Amino acid sequence: MRGKVLSYQDLEGTGVISGDDGQRYNFVRGDLQDGVRTVRVGADVDFQADGDKAGGVYVIGGGTSAAADSINEAVEAFSGGEKNKVVAGILAILLGALGIHKFYLGMTQPGIIMLLVTVVGSIVFGIGPMVMAIIGLVEGIIYLTKSDAAFQQDYVIGKKAWF
Repeated sequence: MRGKVLSYQDLEGTGVISGDDGQRYNFVRGDLQDGVRTVRVGADVDFQADGDKAGGVYVIGGGTSAAADSINEAVEAFSGGEKNKVVAGILAILLGALGIHKFYLGMTQPGIIMLLVTVVGSIVFGIGPMVMAIIGLVEGIIYLTKSDAAFQQDYVIGKKAWF
């Protein structure tokens, strides 16, 4: 089916397509095909409809104006675009008990959980920081041993929270 992108939030990796049938379909960054990471509002797309979801989204043309393209590129550059697995891995190994790597990857809830377990655990039981540090170390090693594409897919796009 053909359609047009009505909205796309690059930070969340989610968007809405208006299909030729007049229906609206939700999609996520992982549905974009041919190595496309982002899509512009107004872009013509071809996709497979499954209920209210769009899958196999292929960008076939168009989008916003050149001025809007420049703004979108600036926003992506400012927000950091793709997250670096080396930075995430080093943060996890060195500051994993505080959940800093989770915040870096945009996973606020797991970051808060790690931070609270470390702080409260150090006051109450004393074992919390050690457990969180081990989890951070393991996650850091996992991040560093994954390929760049697998890291992006699992932790940046897919928001895989643990291991």
